[in-house]
Amino acid sequence: MHGGRLLEARRLFPSAPEPFIDLSTGINPLPYPVPPIERGAWTRLPEPENIAALENVAARAYGVPDASMVAALPGTQVLISLLPRLFPQTSVAIVSPTYGEYAQAFAAAGSRVVEAGTLAELESAPCVVICNPNNPDGRRFDPGTLLSLRRDRKARGLFMVDESFVDLEDEGLTLAPHLPQPGLLVLRSVSKSYGLAGLRLGFALANPDLGHSIRAALGPWPVSGSAIEIGIKALADRAWLAAAKQRLFHDMARLDGMLRKAGLTIIGGTLLFRLVESTEARDLFHRLGEAGILVRSFDYHSDWLRLGLPGSEDAWRRLAAALSITPA
Repeated sequence: MHGGRLLEARRLFPSAPEPFIDLSTGINPLPYPVPPIERGAWTRLPEPENIAALENVAARAYGVPDASMVAALPGTQVLISLLPRLFPQTSVAIVSPTYGEYAQAFAAAGSRVVEAGTLAELESAPCVVICNPNNPDGRRFDPGTLLSLRRDRKARGLFMVDESFVDLEDEGLTLAPHLPQPGLLVLRSVSKSYGLAGLRLGFALANPDLGHSIRAALGPWPVSGSAIEIGIKALADRAWLAAAKQRLFHDMARLDGMLRKAGLTIIGGTLLFRLVESTEARDLFHRLGEAGILVRSFDYHSDWLRLGLPGSEDAWRRLAAALSITPA
C-alpha cells in the first residue's frame, strides 16, 4: 500500500499501541512552522496576482530564470494523473523501480509503459520519466548526463524529471536553472522537505508554452489561498531549509546506526528515508506494525522496506524497542 495510510494500518494492526508512528512516507517529520493565515485566504478566491506572487517566489527558490516557467499545482500528484491526457503518449519509458503512480497513470490512458533499468534504455522513447533523487532507492542522476540524454535521444517528446526530494540535495543536482529546454518538464514539491503534505502544493517548471498548457488545464484557481500564503513564506525562508538539512543529516546518521545495529542492510535513500534489505523484511514489517510503527513495504520486492525518520524522542525509543536494540 501507499505510505501514509494510517487508517488502513490500524485495520491491519488493531492491537497496536497509540499513537501510531508513521515512518512510511519520506516526509520531514518536523515541518515548516505554519504561520497565522489571513482570514481572506480562507474566504476569498485567490487573485491572479496572488498566484503570480507565489510562482515568483518559487522561481527564485528553485533557481528558475523566469517565473513564466513556473506553474503552481495543487500537489504534484494532480499533474501526474493529468499529464497522460494533457499530452497523450503512445509509449513512455520510466526509470524503475520508482514512484508507482507514473506507470499507473500512463497505462490508464492507454500508453505502453516500459520500465527502464538504466538511462541508456531511454534513447528511443517518445516520453521519458525520471525521478531524481529516485524513490525508493535514492539513485541520483548527474544533470549534465540528463541534459545530454534529452538533447541526443532520437525521440523529442516529453522529458519529465520529478525532483520532489531534491530540496535537501546539493544545489547542482536540479535541472531547474537549465530551463528552458524543449520538452523538459521538472516537478517540485513542498510536501517532502517542508513536511507539509496536507497543504497539497507543488510546481511544474517548464518552458512558457508548456507551462501555459498546464495552467490552462488546471483552470483559474489551481491552488488555495492558504497554500499561496504558506508557500510564499516557506519557500522564501532559505535559513529554515538550511537548518532543516543540517538537522536531518544528524538524524539520518542516527537512524543508519540503529538500522545497522538491527542487522539490516542499507541499500539507498535520501535525507528523508532509507531503503533497507533483509530476508526477514516481511516479518519485520508486521513486527513494527504490531508495535504501532508503519513502514513502507513493496509488493515487487519482498526483501525491501523503506523507513522515514522518527519525529520525537519517544518515537525513536519505540523504534529501537521494536527493532530489539538499545536506543541510539
